[in-house]
Amino acid sequence: MSSLRIVSLVPSITETLLAWGIEPVAVTRFCEQPTLRAVGGTKDPDIEAIVALRPDLVVVDEEENRRPDADALAAAGVALHVTAVRSVAEVLPMLERLAVACGYHGPLSEAVVSAATVEGVVDVSTAVRTAFVPIWRRPWMTINDDTYGASILAAIGITNVFGGANDRYPTVALDDVRARRPDVVLLPSEPYPFAARHVAESASIAADVHLVDGRDLFWWGARTAGAIARLGQLLGS
Repeated sequence: MSSLRIVSLVPSITETLLAWGIEPVAVTRFCEQPTLRAVGGTKDPDIEAIVALRPDLVVVDEEENRRPDADALAAAGVALHVTAVRSVAEVLPMLERLAVACGYHGPLSEAVVSAATVEGVVDVSTAVRTAFVPIWRRPWMTINDDTYGASILAAIGITNVFGGANDRYPTVALDDVRARRPDVVLLPSEPYPFAARHVAESASIAADVHLVDGRDLFWWGARTAGAIARLGQLLGS
């Protein structure tokens, strides 16, 4: 528990705080917590409403949130805690720092991600070897290896076919995707809401197409260990 008044502008952090028994005084509308007060979105938070709540701490993320909004909160005298995670290996130290900032002294429990956590989740010798993971369409966009999503896949022995792209979120052409011959296409539910109607479209890329929970690919924190297990079960045979 924590006695601090905390605002979370990061959906994965909101999920983690609640797993620790900490209820933020406000969150974003993308945090999927309808019983908690929403103060805008991750990219358009209501700065005045946040300041009016007189929080002890506002948690923001380098990737999820905009620098101008963080600067505006800091200028208003609000204390910030900034997170940034691009790999599974960075999750545990970042959570340890978050726990200190939030005054949390309990166990990190499932959020503790170590080599021992990852080992044995899936037999990587039998795992699907390469994957294409679109995050948007029209235009099609994907991820390179300098992303948490690609690191999650690497933890279960899967190679991202656009891992070496120069941009972290490159725009790609479907002809280029097909030329890379991925073993599987993973259609996440976010940030673009891929759904059943998109499966047939992706079948021209690979015969094996899966709809997956985008939170398991892109939300780090309390769900990381479980996400590795779920994705490992899905793709490890």
